[in-house]
Amino acid sequence: MKENREENFSEVILIGAGIMSATLGTFIKKLEPSWKIKIFERMDRVTAESSEAWNNAGTGHSAFCELNYTTEQEDGSINIDKAVKIAESFEVSKEFWATLVQEGIIENPAEVIRSIPHMSFVWGENNATFLRKRFEAMSKHHLFSDMEFSNDFDQIKDWMPLIMEGRDASQELAATRVDIGTDVNFGALATSMFGYLQESDNVELRLHQEVGDIKRLANGNWELTIKDLDSGKDIKYTARFIFIGAGGGSLPLLEKSGIPEGKGYGGFPISGKWLVCNKPEIIEKHNAKVYGKASVGSPPMSVPHLDTRMIDGKRALLFGPYAGFTTKFLKYGSYMDLPQSIKWSNIWPLISAGMHNLSLTKYLVEQVTQSPEERLSALKEYFPEAELEDWDLKDAGQRVQVIKKDENGTGVLEFGTEVVYAQDGSLATLLGASPGASTSVSIMISLLKKCFPEMEASEKWRTELTRMIPSYGKSLGADIQLFEETRRRTSDALQLDYSYS
Repeated sequence: MKENREENFSEVILIGAGIMSATLGTFIKKLEPSWKIKIFERMDRVTAESSEAWNNAGTGHSAFCELNYTTEQEDGSINIDKAVKIAESFEVSKEFWATLVQEGIIENPAEVIRSIPHMSFVWGENNATFLRKRFEAMSKHHLFSDMEFSNDFDQIKDWMPLIMEGRDASQELAATRVDIGTDVNFGALATSMFGYLQESDNVELRLHQEVGDIKRLANGNWELTIKDLDSGKDIKYTARFIFIGAGGGSLPLLEKSGIPEGKGYGGFPISGKWLVCNKPEIIEKHNAKVYGKASVGSPPMSVPHLDTRMIDGKRALLFGPYAGFTTKFLKYGSYMDLPQSIKWSNIWPLISAGMHNLSLTKYLVEQVTQSPEERLSALKEYFPEAELEDWDLKDAGQRVQVIKKDENGTGVLEFGTEVVYAQDGSLATLLGASPGASTSVSIMISLLKKCFPEMEASEKWRTELTRMIPSYGKSLGADIQLFEETRRRTSDALQLDYSYS
């Protein structure tokens, strides 16, 4: 075809240089080395938005400590289905990352992922009862068999000494602990993959590029108008397949594409802030990710947690995130992002979702108007002896929660991750937030199956996918032996602490 010889034609265009595009790009390059791939990023560096370490919790989301992944039913039982799905997906992510280590794409796994205990911590009779029931339900499943539970003051103090300093010993407490938890630097992870892609043939990464328009051509291909922010010039590119993985900026680009499947989608931006400890002796006393229960009406991304992190090679201690509201869809976006995203097709879903989530609105107003003393008060629930001068406030990332039409045409606010596909699979857009990056590998495998069904069905693709992810096509949640073998392999390759049972 003549079009294949054109310099600006690619089989694949990826919009956004974060963990999702890095993962998909690496998959495609492994599966189809001859395909041309172009990657466009608005910022002047990769992973500058959601994937950057300060802009996310860094938690390897495996449902060990995140209480919002397990719900209490009307009969008092605990539903762990979502927790199992997320835990299984994270194990698959580790499989893929382990392969990247073995191939030298990730040179130093300690810069990308490291072991750190994941803990849940609650107080009060009702919360303690919930946590015990959650433990009893989860520990029966092999994905969570390493989980420990305690309501003993001294035991919990041994697990999390900083949190127990100055705490009343008569307070009813409960905690769970899983030692195989992880802290992940998704920015470093994505940067490793982009390094591999840039060194590969037929791949071009262009920074400081802004998408002006996306339209469908008569031959079925897509045409993008890209503005080079350095020169100010508009350049047109064409591709057979487009992936929009631009974080909070994905919704406006989905709207530009004009695909019918994107009609009715809206977004609700929520910003975040961390309290970051500036006192080394306090930082050294805590070595865990400790998650609590979210306040009533708060979004899942605002579940309070006191986290030890490794960022830029330094140990850090963060508490938060504190939620906020802005009309920006990106941390480095425009205040016009939200107003410009409102169309006739999504205005009613936006209004109705707002009407049905007044508790969230109230929560955000309270968060935005918080004083430093009020933020400190929230921290003191987890670290009773905290002092204001030992903590600095730092901006975290920006998340756009998905609003979409339900079967009645009204709006539903979603807090998960969702991919919107063109009917023929030639365009895919990733929307939403948590657990996002942790499950990026499973998300991209599903995308490959949806968008390239004829290729995915080929023996070549199945063989290569199985090589990269040995459990491909099987269930780690159902096969105990396969799970044990997989976790052993990934723990060894990623240099994670794991006692083999």
